[in-house]
Amino acid sequence: MDNKTVKEESANEKSLNFIQQIIEEDLQNNVNDGRVHTRFPPEPNGYLHIGHAKAICLNFSLAQQYQGKCNLRFDDTNPVKEDTEYVDSIMEDIKWLGFEWEGEPHYTSDYFDQLYDWAVQLIKDGKAYVDDQTAEQIAEQKGSPTVPGTESPFRNRSVEENLDLFARMKNGEYKDGEKVLRAKIDMASPNMHMRDPLMYRIMHAHHHRTGDKWCIYPMYDYAHGESDYIEGITHSICTLEFEVHRPLYEWFIDNITDTEYRPKQREFARLNLSYTVMSKRKLLELVTDGHVNGWDDPRMPTVSGLRRRGYTPAAIRNFADTIGVAKRNNVIDVSLLEFCVREDLNKTATRVMGVLDPVKLVITNYAEGEEEWLTIDNNPEDENAGTREIPFSRELYIERNDFMEDAPRKFFRMTPGREVRLKAGYIVMCEKAVYDADGNITEIHCTYDPKSKSGSGTEESKRKVKGTLHWVSAKHAAKAEVRVYDRLFNDEAPDGHKDKDFKDFINPDSLEILKDCYVEPCLKDAKAEDHFQFTRLGYFSVDKDTNADQLIFNRTVSLKDSWAKAQKKK
Repeated sequence: MDNKTVKEESANEKSLNFIQQIIEEDLQNNVNDGRVHTRFPPEPNGYLHIGHAKAICLNFSLAQQYQGKCNLRFDDTNPVKEDTEYVDSIMEDIKWLGFEWEGEPHYTSDYFDQLYDWAVQLIKDGKAYVDDQTAEQIAEQKGSPTVPGTESPFRNRSVEENLDLFARMKNGEYKDGEKVLRAKIDMASPNMHMRDPLMYRIMHAHHHRTGDKWCIYPMYDYAHGESDYIEGITHSICTLEFEVHRPLYEWFIDNITDTEYRPKQREFARLNLSYTVMSKRKLLELVTDGHVNGWDDPRMPTVSGLRRRGYTPAAIRNFADTIGVAKRNNVIDVSLLEFCVREDLNKTATRVMGVLDPVKLVITNYAEGEEEWLTIDNNPEDENAGTREIPFSRELYIERNDFMEDAPRKFFRMTPGREVRLKAGYIVMCEKAVYDADGNITEIHCTYDPKSKSGSGTEESKRKVKGTLHWVSAKHAAKAEVRVYDRLFNDEAPDGHKDKDFKDFINPDSLEILKDCYVEPCLKDAKAEDHFQFTRLGYFSVDKDTNADQLIFNRTVSLKDSWAKAQKKK
């Protein structure tokens, strides 16, 4: 092998993340017959958030990269918290992100009979027992990382008695919490998870798929690895908090099966995002307490919330690729996520003009009743995006803050006696402002240079002016409601304060609703989730509440990251 080849292979190896390196080594050693089969195993007890999106991208992308398979499996072992609403939303989110799972969705509840049979076998092998103690008593006997645990007084029950009690648990003869099934491992193990962990608990609750067939349900640590084994998973990729669970994962598989095939659990750092909470429990609290308008509120870090706000699948996938796969936990700045959506929408979103705080601009020397149509690019970043026609007339709307009566020298927008260009239109000279009795500006009067039309090629059109304003024709504009969203929390780590509730850091200015906005008439037919760049204002998406009577836009993100600058001022 020549030096060039060695260098190329070395460069390729360095570009692989540590999960890919594990898979590459397994393939070279023909582990599990050289297969790659991953899975995404969400609990259907809430909506997916951006952290789950990272895990989705990782598991499905690995399967694609190595011509393997990726299962979707719902870890539905807690009927009290689960709902088909969450199942449906999870499947919708995965498809929206651009991924397809292998075959039909799987459910841990599909394996309840097999899991029960394996538990019976562990009892017969003397490796599991029924414990009558309360959860508090069991927790007390666990000891500490430096102090060995104490064995349960029920640990040495006979196999026959354990089989009888477990069957009676299954048959519903006991109340919730009255008995549990525990694995018999090692109460002195330095790994607390190996100290006779729970395998089954009693829960008299209706299950969303199995109904009332079961009143005992398997614990995650027992069900997860066995479900991986049943499905033929080769690489069970979990977040870092499950690293200490790995010996237990392997113990259950080793003591139930005798095949050469083994799923391999490996762990990566979960996504922690600044100015965000990622706990399902805390997100649910925000929803139930009314701090947000549901799981898909555009301020939420849920996939459905990001979608409604205007984020694109490509932006989220690119974000996941950019942050990579780490071995240690760290916090990613939310501005990187915002950068990724800006970068994607800059290439794909149609540029349009909208005025959020309108004031009327009257061109006094433009003939009344006259109108014309100007040509404008749909997206200068995309040469194939084409152009469109926009109406121009005597009366326009411009942004109120684009005018200043007594402007400083470096104010390059509209002020009396100074020229500005109307985008794609003409150069105008401001003459005066008209005020009402309360001193509010009702109109701004100006004149235009008829020979200065953009793109006309005249000398007047080439005249340099320092300010360019966006506008819409008052006669033709469509009225719209615009929801200006900002970050939900004004603290970098809202749930990182031991002495304060995370809700204390909710940003009171996270939503501003603007009712009397105007946009180009071409947007009247825009559909939910259509994306646009409002010239000079930011990126916006059509909200799902839009209907024939009301056009509603959500601000996805501003054109530039102004948050850090604003926080510094505060």
